[in-house]
Amino acid sequence: MPKGGRLLLATCLGSLFVLVLYFQTITKPEPGVNTRRPGKSRRSPLQTLYNGDQQLELLAAQRSLQGRRELLEQACLSHTRKRQVLSPEDLKHLIVDDKHSLIYCYVPKVACTNWKRVLMVLTSDGRYTDPLSIPANEAHVAGNLRTLSEFSVPEINRRLRSYLKFIFVRDPFERLVSAYRNKFTRSYNTAFHRRYGTKIIRRHRPEPDPEEIEKGNNVLFHEFVQYLVDPRTQREEPFNEHWERVHSLCHPCLIHYDVVGKYETLEPDAQAVLSLAGVEGTLKFPTSGKSTRTDGNMAARYFKHISPFYQKKLFNLYRMDFLLFNYSTPEYLRT
Repeated sequence: MPKGGRLLLATCLGSLFVLVLYFQTITKPEPGVNTRRPGKSRRSPLQTLYNGDQQLELLAAQRSLQGRRELLEQACLSHTRKRQVLSPEDLKHLIVDDKHSLIYCYVPKVACTNWKRVLMVLTSDGRYTDPLSIPANEAHVAGNLRTLSEFSVPEINRRLRSYLKFIFVRDPFERLVSAYRNKFTRSYNTAFHRRYGTKIIRRHRPEPDPEEIEKGNNVLFHEFVQYLVDPRTQREEPFNEHWERVHSLCHPCLIHYDVVGKYETLEPDAQAVLSLAGVEGTLKFPTSGKSTRTDGNMAARYFKHISPFYQKKLFNLYRMDFLLFNYSTPEYLRT
């Protein structure tokens, strides 16, 4: 890279780094800071959250959300030491809604399809009105929603400072089992079978048939676990977003999230976010009618056949997500 290009990159990264560290120590907007966007007369979601004049129902929900923010901040202080420099590329999972002053970090397998649908409704200026009318594949099309990585560093800084930032998380192993079930046990996910299944089978199955290697469509859960904890995996390339750790996708110890929602309490937490955005009367978060949703009992059945050695290695791999988001070590582990 030319010398001038390196200097520009360092300058940009430095600007973002200063802001991110600033947000690590702040829990609410500074007095006198105007979080409204020009031309808006309504309160921004950030003002609504921190000014404490909401309805009693919203206040009750926010007490739980505030407790999660505080636990996350304490966990970050206790378990992180190294200061990381974030680049705009690190912000590609943060979706921006300029109309409602929202930033959402999406985490695959944590209701992110429905959150993307909701944000498409919020940002569409009337093109979409019902989240469930949006096909799931359309919700994931690049370009339908803007991400924070698309803006200049000053614009990134302004939005991080003044928008309500929220994230939804899930028990790490339930999320992992959900990702495995969706990507490796569904016949329609041929792209994942070819991209990852063939590699997993070739590397971790003794004497596989040539057809198994070619198709990659019958990966077993214990083979998937072996692939994840194999040091070669991350040396070769980053984890796919469906099993990447949440702290690596959303950087919760560098970006101050105002709302930490949980998959286990999805409906009330989602309602709280929509109330803060001022759209609770016109938009409802879609609820899932699936009876096969991955829960703790299902995760326990999958982990029953994983040896204590690999259970421990996998837990260590996802340990920071357990710590940061206050998830207990699953009782079914034999580590």
